[in-house]
Order: sequence, then C-alpha cells, then structure tokens
Amino acid sequence: MQEFLFKYVEESDSFCAVSYQGDAAEVVIPQTHWGRPVTILFDDLFKGHAEVRSVAIPDTVTEIGGFVFDGCINLKHINLPAALESMWQYAFTRCGLETIVLPDRVTQIIPYTFMDCKRLRQVRCGSGMRKIFAHSFKGCDSLDGIVCDPSVFVDPDFKM
Repeated sequence: MQEFLFKYVEESDSFCAVSYQGDAAEVVIPQTHWGRPVTILFDDLFKGHAEVRSVAIPDTVTEIGGFVFDGCINLKHINLPAALESMWQYAFTRCGLETIVLPDRVTQIIPYTFMDCKRLRQVRCGSGMRKIFAHSFKGCDSLDGIVCDPSVFVDPDFKM
C-alpha cells in the first residue's frame, strides 16, 4: 500500500507531497496530482520508514525538504531527477544509501544533508555543483570520496 497526501503550491501551480502512508519496499512517487506536477517532497515525508528500499522520484521534482529520508536505513536505491535543484538540511540523514549521483542542477550541498549516513561510500556531483559546505557529510564514516569538478568550492572546515 502507498498513499500520499498533497498540498497545492499556488506560486508554481503545482503540488507538494506532504505525507506518506504505506509499507512498500519500492515506493513510486506520482508525477502529477489532479493534473498538476508534483514538484516538492516536503519535510519528514518518509521519516522512519525502514521498510523502504528504493524510491522512484518523478522528473518534475525540483526540491527535497528536510528529514525526507531520515531513518530509511534500508534505502539502497534512489535516482534523483534531472530537474532537482535543492536539498534541505538533513534530507538524507540516517539513511542506508551507499552511493548517490547528484544531478547537474544541484549547485550546493548544505550542512548536514547526509548526516550519519553510515553506509554512504561515494558521492558523484553533477556539473552544476559549486559549493560543498562543512558538515554536509558529518558522521558518514564509510565515505571514501566525493567526485566533483576541481573548481567546486569546498568549505575549509569540511571533513570526511
């Protein structure tokens, strides 16, 4: 079972996924709701859903809120959409991802986005990446490397 609750976003004439109830291991987020695109995954959307192993995010999503995948310890596979522009603090905290590829429109990784992702080994940044803040990967004990353009500004206080 998968059930989403949506909220209309007047400024963009789109919808935000604000709540998820379900027990599926493979989650598919709808691309549209009432004929309008789903563009935002709101805070805490999948928080604590340990049963989630993969999430299919539609190409319409441009923003991932805070704590969206917090505690999704069995999350192994996620394809981020090319339209994605921003991820809020703690978006992927304490999830089970081992690798992630960030799309070209993501320009920065803000503090604590991937905090305590104990299994995260590698991050690939898209061509639009400009800045990686300190503490973006705090507690990511298995992180071997971040692949990005040499021109990306990495905060001097950044530690892997």
